[in-house]
Amino acid sequence: MLRIVACIDGSQAAPAVCDYAAWASRHMDTPLMLMHVLDEERYPAEPELDLAGSIGLGSREHLLDELAELDRKRAKLALEHGHHLLDEAEARVKAAGVAEVVKRQRHDNLTESLVALEKESRLFVLGLHGESSSDRDVHVGSQLETVLRSVQRSVLLVPEQFVQPKSAMLAFDGSATAFRGVELMAQSPVLKGMPLHLVMIGADTADRWEQLKKAEQMLSELGVEITLAIRAGDVEPTLHAYQDEHDIDILVMGAYGHSRIRQFLVGSTTTTMLKTAKKPLVVIR
Repeated sequence: MLRIVACIDGSQAAPAVCDYAAWASRHMDTPLMLMHVLDEERYPAEPELDLAGSIGLGSREHLLDELAELDRKRAKLALEHGHHLLDEAEARVKAAGVAEVVKRQRHDNLTESLVALEKESRLFVLGLHGESSSDRDVHVGSQLETVLRSVQRSVLLVPEQFVQPKSAMLAFDGSATAFRGVELMAQSPVLKGMPLHLVMIGADTADRWEQLKKAEQMLSELGVEITLAIRAGDVEPTLHAYQDEHDIDILVMGAYGHSRIRQFLVGSTTTTMLKTAKKPLVVIR
């Protein structure tokens, strides 16, 4: 059974992750899993002791034993805290109308946990402001780019405030990967019923309009209003300007590649895009 997987942590975005995941679960008629990952590096299940140089130094060995015990207690408290987070998240999504909820906690890192769940997942939901984000970089969790590069399922990245999505736009570049993204959108219920904008960045040419109209035809079975647009300019600010101009709730993009649109989800441009995102962003694979 495929599920929507919502990644719950102690960040300020966690309530919004619950709300968007609950919305997606209802909208897509798909069961929901709430997952908390206990970072294996920060909270090792069995702390290892390095006793090198401690021979003959009984007091030092005793100190190392105490430090190991503190690590074990810290990991236990983190585990209990994770259970509380999941319980609170479960109560929130059930109050939002989700009947079927599964909770899971993993002792691993976030990326490997999501990769392990791909076969049973339809969509991952994560906060743009992760628990591991620093005060200087509050919009981007440290593991987020690795997740986007690694998973083969679509990812919904959400801000700290929930607003029920009512419209969407697809950043489209006419490539084979972009058309594959259109196919996925046509088959997925995540955007069903929403007015949809297909937006290309670049020169206004007949070839580009032909590509847009081909994509429009592929999406015709969705039975929604589709708007086609071509805009000149730099990808990131131009897409955001179009989104603001038309008050569009969700931006949908393909991940990685060589075109201008897909290229800006790589390296430093990824960080820039995620920092400037004020509305939900869906990255499709």
